[in-house]
Amino acid sequence: MYINLSPFAPLPGDFVPLTATRVGDALTLNGEAFDFSPLPEGATLPAEAIDSEWIVGPVSRIDGDLHLTLRLPHGPNPSQAVAFPAPIRVTADGPIDLPFDPPPAEPEPLPDLAEELPE
Repeated sequence: MYINLSPFAPLPGDFVPLTATRVGDALTLNGEAFDFSPLPEGATLPAEAIDSEWIVGPVSRIDGDLHLTLRLPHGPNPSQAVAFPAPIRVTADGPIDLPFDPPPAEPEPLPDLAEELPE
């Protein structure tokens, strides 16, 4: 399976990380399974025929391998690995290691200066 990644920045508050797992010709994206085993050699399934916000291009079977493109969400300042992800070749079943930036740490709250003023 060959996966290209298409980075995108969701609106603030709408960020949902993408998780992907492969089992044979089935791909599970954030808990929703898509079985591409019926796709014959040389065939292409348009993205519009797949009910998924994560699959953004056609799914094709070329030389026995599936080729597809997934949306890769990122935050406001993505790392190079997330902003310009390399294609992924998946050769085994199991979780797929997608590039991911951990969310930024919450800033420390500023002290309430009014509490520190003498009366």
